[in-house]
Amino acid sequence: MDIRLDYGKQGLNVTLPDHLNIRTLSYKAATPIADQPNQSDLAALQEVFESPTDTPPLSKIIQGRSSACIVICDITRPVPNQLILEPLLEALHAGGITPGNVKILIATGLHRPSRPGEILEMVGADIAAKYTIINHDAQDQNQLVFLGKSPRGIPMWINTHYMEADLKISVGLIEPHFMAGFSGGRKLICPGIAGLETIRAWHSPRFLEHPQAATGQLKGNPVHSENTWIANRAGCDFIVNVVIDAHRRPLKFVAGDQLSAFQEGVDFCRDIVVDRVEHEYDIVITSSAGYPLDTTFYQSVKGMMAAVPIVRAGGTIIMAASMSEGIGSPEFTSLFDRHPDIDDFMLQIMSPEYFVMDQWQLEMLAKVLRKAEVKVVTDGLPAETINKLYVDAAESVELAVQEALKKHGNDTSIAVIPRGPYVIPELSV
Repeated sequence: MDIRLDYGKQGLNVTLPDHLNIRTLSYKAATPIADQPNQSDLAALQEVFESPTDTPPLSKIIQGRSSACIVICDITRPVPNQLILEPLLEALHAGGITPGNVKILIATGLHRPSRPGEILEMVGADIAAKYTIINHDAQDQNQLVFLGKSPRGIPMWINTHYMEADLKISVGLIEPHFMAGFSGGRKLICPGIAGLETIRAWHSPRFLEHPQAATGQLKGNPVHSENTWIANRAGCDFIVNVVIDAHRRPLKFVAGDQLSAFQEGVDFCRDIVVDRVEHEYDIVITSSAGYPLDTTFYQSVKGMMAAVPIVRAGGTIIMAASMSEGIGSPEFTSLFDRHPDIDDFMLQIMSPEYFVMDQWQLEMLAKVLRKAEVKVVTDGLPAETINKLYVDAAESVELAVQEALKKHGNDTSIAVIPRGPYVIPELSV
């Protein structure tokens, strides 16, 4: 059986014996906007600008505004930014906002700043040359304004460029998210353009250890409800979000109110990305959805989490990710030197005084390791490095499967999630 996993920019071909019992999980079939009769991406965007969800048309919202801040995702989200920004910027200028009064703010959260080449990839050369583009810096107090505390006591620090703009717009991607349920909407604000202290509190064990803080889960999820409250406090006049297919072609655009347009997109996305299975599996082969999401071990944890709902307790998760940029941030990397094992780490982070930036990703890895062993296939890091990250290196997916079969038996059940975190596996009730 031949399988192709999303891996880096090229993909990874895997060949497994035909006698194995393998179930592949994937997106439901959906027709891209551009392939629909009498439709195009541009026409679909114009339609949601003119008939948005629960707001006046964009042209009406723009009236009387003299400046705008547009928040976009960084390179770790495959948002078709240029496609969306071109007609959006035209609409702003038609409404009287000049290019010099438009700022494009990259919602880095606590990720590293976007590099010049990445900015060109995200927005195109014309937009990059014509507009002020700013990397949000969560640790620069000069970029932040304090909005008080949320009802749960989270200090709310939000980017000053955004808060000072007459018109606040966010552009994002709605996809499954392993903490907040789904990306998009409110996540462009928190954590996207929030301060370190805000993100630290929001990403604390108080929120992440909640059983509802999970992929595809919004109801009862404190991670979702808290950043929704913070985003509402910061305010957003208009959002434009997209749902894409496995080939990153737009399936649906939603626009308008930060809450209801996001929910509209989530409802559409959920119907596309959920794949239900009848039982748990001994082995789950997955990915981190390829470039740009699999460039670090840090990001690949999302792919591991995607397998958790359907892997049997004591089972094996086989993760393939390029990790072309290594482990992750220096702070995240340092955690593996600080703690001899994952149990020591979990014990330490329960102390309110403990904090290392990016610790939350290791906390999510702990959730994976509580249920299954993890074998990692990558050409981005040597085996000796992988083996220090609380997981086991494997030379190839094929060899990792052979090793897992020795543990679980030749008649074991195997699931494959080629797109990793972009698919939500669910057990049928």
